[in-house]
Amino acid sequence: MIETPNKTKPSQTKAETLISVKDLKVHFPFGNIFQKRGVVRAVDGVSFDLPKGKTVGLVGESGSGKTTIGRALLRAVDTTEGEMRFYEEDDSFDIASLKGADLREYRKKAQLIFQDPYASLSPRMTVRDIIAEPLEALKITKGREETNEQVKAIAAKCRLNIEHLRRFPHAFSGGQRQRISIARALVLNPQFIVADESVAALDVSIQADIINLLKDLQREFGLTYLFISHDLSVVAHISDIVAVLYLGEIVELAPKRSLFLRPKHPYTTALLSAIPRLDDEGSEMQKLQGEIPSPSNPPSGCRFHTRCIYAESKCKAEKPLWREIESDHFVQCHFADSLELKGVF
Repeated sequence: MIETPNKTKPSQTKAETLISVKDLKVHFPFGNIFQKRGVVRAVDGVSFDLPKGKTVGLVGESGSGKTTIGRALLRAVDTTEGEMRFYEEDDSFDIASLKGADLREYRKKAQLIFQDPYASLSPRMTVRDIIAEPLEALKITKGREETNEQVKAIAAKCRLNIEHLRRFPHAFSGGQRQRISIARALVLNPQFIVADESVAALDVSIQADIINLLKDLQREFGLTYLFISHDLSVVAHISDIVAVLYLGEIVELAPKRSLFLRPKHPYTTALLSAIPRLDDEGSEMQKLQGEIPSPSNPPSGCRFHTRCIYAESKCKAEKPLWREIESDHFVQCHFADSLELKGVF
């Protein structure tokens, strides 16, 4: 079972959980002496579990807070409130509280695959040096020979040829560059990977190849992924659990099949209807009205009510409860029980 806000019952045993996020908030202050001060509520009370060896897909429009959650879990941004607890075999720790040597040790356990394979690789470094950089920066290996052996081993796992290690990034296609990025992330033998729009910049045929590679590596190394994307068709191929994020809040969270078959939130349905189809159902696409509101001044009540075709006065006045509507299927919507929303499978 998936852990959710406002629930005391644990979603799964801690032996099954790698990271448990509870009421995570990340707010960014803005303003100066000439401007009224305020905060951008990029993430505003998010809770979910990352089960060991599984993939949680995090989806939503640009500006919903997806990347901020990923960066918080990697300690690339400071959190405002909440807990991100990392579970090991006989211990656990709060990621947000790590400092100094403990934070450096955590860097070995958690890594990032960047979105843009063209901008994320230094043009002045060979592929060997790019992959070896984490090992050398964290002083994992004892000498160049040991470093080279580890670089060659992980390069082979990521389907890179040995002769590729002597070349520079400009000599490679987008798909090959992303395999280099994956090798760099995995060379430290991490347990947790944040893949932030890691196939968005690639052609569709190459996307499938990279997703299959990620799944193969997950099975081999027991990796846990947080897969961030705006594209539900991509998320469908790799995720075990899907969390739908809107304006800093998770509005629906469920096992993949349950969410795609029986969506319970209008925002999820709108995202699903944008998936291209070969039949006539594509003509019934539900368009979202307007733009996503500013996270510095979110709407009252249900944050989605300003764009929801089912919204009533209650939606503006009252914040909907986060509740389990089916087994392991959670939603934040006043009318989730009565709405007949269409899935895609």
